[in-house]
Amino acid sequence: MITVVNPTLPYGFAKRHGVVLLDAGEVAVVGLRAGADPLALVEARRALGRPLRVEPLPQAAFDRELSRAYADDSVGAAADDGLDMPSGLDSLIDAMPAAEDLLDSADDAPVVRLINGVIAEAVRIGASDIHLEPFESALTVRMRVDGVLREAHALNPRIAPLLVSRIKVMARLDIAERRLPQDGRIPLTLGGKSLDVRVSTLPSRGGERVVLRILDKDQADLRLDQLGMAPDALEAFQSALREPNGIILVTGPTGSGKTTSLYAGLALLNDATRNILTVEDPVEYAIDGVGQTQVNARVGMTFAAGLRAILRQDPDVVMVGEIRDVETAAIAVQASLTGHLVLSTVHTNDAVGAVTRLRDMGVEPFLLASTLRLVVAQRLVRRLCAGCRRPEAADPATARLAGLQVGQTVWRPHGCAHCNQTGYVGRAGLYETIRIDDRIRRLIAAEASEDEIAAAAFARGGTLGDRARALVLAGVTSVEEAVRVTRHDVGEDRGELHADAGAAA
Repeated sequence: MITVVNPTLPYGFAKRHGVVLLDAGEVAVVGLRAGADPLALVEARRALGRPLRVEPLPQAAFDRELSRAYADDSVGAAADDGLDMPSGLDSLIDAMPAAEDLLDSADDAPVVRLINGVIAEAVRIGASDIHLEPFESALTVRMRVDGVLREAHALNPRIAPLLVSRIKVMARLDIAERRLPQDGRIPLTLGGKSLDVRVSTLPSRGGERVVLRILDKDQADLRLDQLGMAPDALEAFQSALREPNGIILVTGPTGSGKTTSLYAGLALLNDATRNILTVEDPVEYAIDGVGQTQVNARVGMTFAAGLRAILRQDPDVVMVGEIRDVETAAIAVQASLTGHLVLSTVHTNDAVGAVTRLRDMGVEPFLLASTLRLVVAQRLVRRLCAGCRRPEAADPATARLAGLQVGQTVWRPHGCAHCNQTGYVGRAGLYETIRIDDRIRRLIAAEASEDEIAAAAFARGGTLGDRARALVLAGVTSVEEAVRVTRHDVGEDRGELHADAGAAA
C-alpha cells in the first residue's frame, strides 16, 4: 500500500465528483454526495492510497463538509510571500465572474490568496464582520465573532493598499478614489454556501479602513420558532402577524438580530396570497416572493419616499427597514390605518421606549394607541461553551447584580480549544414583548409614562432582565455576559435587572 503524508483530495475533484474526505485515518472516511457517480471513489482511493469507508451525504450536508474541509487558513502563508504591486487590476473587473468561489480560485497571486484566506477564515469561525485597520506599525485584521471584536492578524502595513485595491476590484468600486468613502457588495460562494459580503471603505490617517459585513444567505431561511423565543413571546408575535392591519415594531441596538426577526415574520406571511413589499437600507437577504426595494439617499430614495411609493403597489404587508424620522413614522401610521400590516424597527433600549420614541417624533398618542399591535425588544447574548463552563456559587456581589439568592449556582466561562479560549460558542436571543391590549391602549392614549406602561405590560414578568436571569440560571450564559448585552444594573426596589437610563439607545 502506498503511504501518503497528509492525504487530501483536490478541491476541484471533490466538488465536481461529490467526494469529500472526512477522516484521514488508516481507513479513510469519505462522504459521497447524493446522486454522485460511485466510480469517483476508485480515483479517490488511488489518490489517498488507503482503504475507504463511504458515508452517503445529502446535498446540504455535503456542502457543509466541503466548506469545512477546504476553508483552510491561508492567511499566514500568503502574508509571508513577497507581495509586489499587481499590475492590471482594472482588467480583472470585466473578467470577474458574478460569484467567485473562494475555494476554487485559479489565481495564485499572493494578495488574492491572502484576502481569500481572510474571508474563508472569517466564515469558518462564524464572524459577522471583518475589519481591516491600517496603522503606521501594522495592518490590523479584526473579526467580530458572536458580537465581540477580536484581533485575528497583524500584517505588514505595506500590504494595506494592495488588499484595499483587491477588495475594491471584487466589489466593483473605484480603485483610484481614496479620498471619499465607498460602499459595494461582493457575491461569493464558499464550497456550496452562498454569501453576500457588504464592503465599506473609509479614509483615515493611516490609509483606507475597510469593513466587510458577511451575510450568510442560509440565515434568511430561519423560521420564527427557530429564533429561541420564549413560548409566550412567540405566541404574541405569531398572533400579531395574523392581524389584518396595524404596526409591529422590533427594537434593539445594531447587531441584535432585528432584521432576522422581521425576515422570519415575513417568511410566515409569504404564502403567495399576499403582496409583500419592503424598503430596506440595504436589502440584506433576497427572499423569493417578496418585492424588495433599497434606499438610495443620493437619488432621493429615502425610507419615506420608498414607503410612499410602495403603498401605490397594492401591498398587503409592508416592511420598513427603520423608522428614523417624522415623515416615515406618519406614513407608516397612515398605512396601518388604511388596512396594511406594517413591520419596522426602531432604535430604543426596550419595548416601552418605542412608544415614547414615536410619540416624541410627533405621532399623536391616539393614533399610536389604535395602530400598534406588538412591540418586541431583543438582544443576543453569547452562549457559554458547554465543554469548559464551570459552576460556582453566587457570591453576594454576583447575586445582587443578577437578582439571585446568595449561593445559587451560576456558570462562568473558562476557555478551551473548542471555543478558541473565549469560553463562549454561538449566541442566544433575549426577547421581551408588549402586546397592545385594551389596557395598554388606554395608557398610550392617555400619554402615560414609560414606568406606568411597563408596570402594566410586565406585571407578570417577561422583561429582558427576566429572560436574561433565566438563561443565567439555566447555564446558557454568564452573569457578566447578560449584564454586558442588556446594559442593565440592579434596582434595589425589586432586586432585579433594570434598564440603565444612561445606556445609549
